[in-house]
Amino acid sequence: MSSLRLHFEYAMLPDGWVRDVAITVAEGRIARIETGIAPAPAYETHAIGLPGLPNLHSHAFQRGMAGLAERRGASDDSFWTWREVMYRFVGRMGPDEMRAIAAMAYLEMLEGGFTRVGEFHYLHHAPDGTPYTDPAEMAAALAGAAEETGIALTLLPVFYAHAGFGGQAPGEGQRRFLHDIDGFARLRARSADALAALPDAVTGLAPHSLRAVTPEELAALVAMAEPCAPIHIHIAEQQKEVRDCLAWSGARPVGWLLDHAPVDARWCLVHATHMTETETLAMAGSGAVAGLCPITEANLGDGLFPMRDFLGKGGAYGIGSDSNVLIDAAEEMRLLEYGQRLAHQSRNDLATGAGGSTGGAILRAVLAGGGQALGARSALAVGCAADIVSLDADHPALIAREGDAWLDGWIFAARRGAVDTVWRRGRKVVSGGRHHARDAIVARYRTALTGLLQ
Repeated sequence: MSSLRLHFEYAMLPDGWVRDVAITVAEGRIARIETGIAPAPAYETHAIGLPGLPNLHSHAFQRGMAGLAERRGASDDSFWTWREVMYRFVGRMGPDEMRAIAAMAYLEMLEGGFTRVGEFHYLHHAPDGTPYTDPAEMAAALAGAAEETGIALTLLPVFYAHAGFGGQAPGEGQRRFLHDIDGFARLRARSADALAALPDAVTGLAPHSLRAVTPEELAALVAMAEPCAPIHIHIAEQQKEVRDCLAWSGARPVGWLLDHAPVDARWCLVHATHMTETETLAMAGSGAVAGLCPITEANLGDGLFPMRDFLGKGGAYGIGSDSNVLIDAAEEMRLLEYGQRLAHQSRNDLATGAGGSTGGAILRAVLAGGGQALGARSALAVGCAADIVSLDADHPALIAREGDAWLDGWIFAARRGAVDTVWRRGRKVVSGGRHHARDAIVARYRTALTGLLQ
């Protein structure tokens, strides 16, 4: 790739907002950053530059079922009734449908400012549960969607073997997810091969949950992970999960995990919604990232993460789109703050100190925590991938503002339209808020979804 020269009137660098910033991109990475540089014809000029955002938790295929679980059942609805809708939806999906739906999800992520996605991937086998000839057939479909859209991919192949704590036999709806340890090792190796052509791709692993793995399997999975590979796990998302874990082990999920696994900065504990104060402080002290997905957690009725105690201990967090019922980076950050406001009947809960910007604090935490969880730093800094977002300074929510006030306007007031341009490794993939391949991707998504739902 030839070099690219960008000029921003203001850019959010690691040390803060800086005026008149020139960024030179070479071979997909930021090669040089100069400040105090006047715009010139050699530069492509923009107003407001930010690092691309990391989306640390996604199930891309669930984008296709968005809205299908919004009908009340015969009894109280919950995550567990939603899960039955999900099982039915995946019944006919093959690699072509997976790629088409994932491309739609990744397109929408890029249009909203996400430039890397952590794909928590557990839909592995054919509809009848038979492994594909290539065990990474579905992972290759995700890689194809990432290549087509341009998004960076951290793939997290999921180990899933049981229906409940203590190694309970899996159900019929889970047959497409299942592996033993040896089969999972083969899947992971082939998944890494499927990602080989993608620049900056990362392969981690993910024990699905304590419900889906035994202690022995969890230990084998941790031993399988490379020293720096991300390890993600669903944990303590639902009250029933907590009750079932107590009945099985006498301990709550997060407490059990911290006592029985070497949880450290490699780990991302997704949701971790239901914790005691002791668990919350211990999790923060472990260095693990809390993977928070406010839109999905609200949609599923999960509950609210105990953020005050967690942040008081210096805990790290990031955001994810999870079920992809609505893909909107600003909305994830907005709901993260609004949930805490509703819980505590206060305002600006996530701001750091008097006079601090709430949007600025959230965005910086999301960049740091998400980058840690996905194994790739998110920053406008020399050596980093040139994953850059520009905001439209003429958007009504951003007019006559500066610095972190732009972030407050984007997150809390702008809705769609504030994200103007997105570069991934210096390649422009979004202009005027629209992905360059939108028409073709939407057309293929429409065909795939029509086939699945009719």
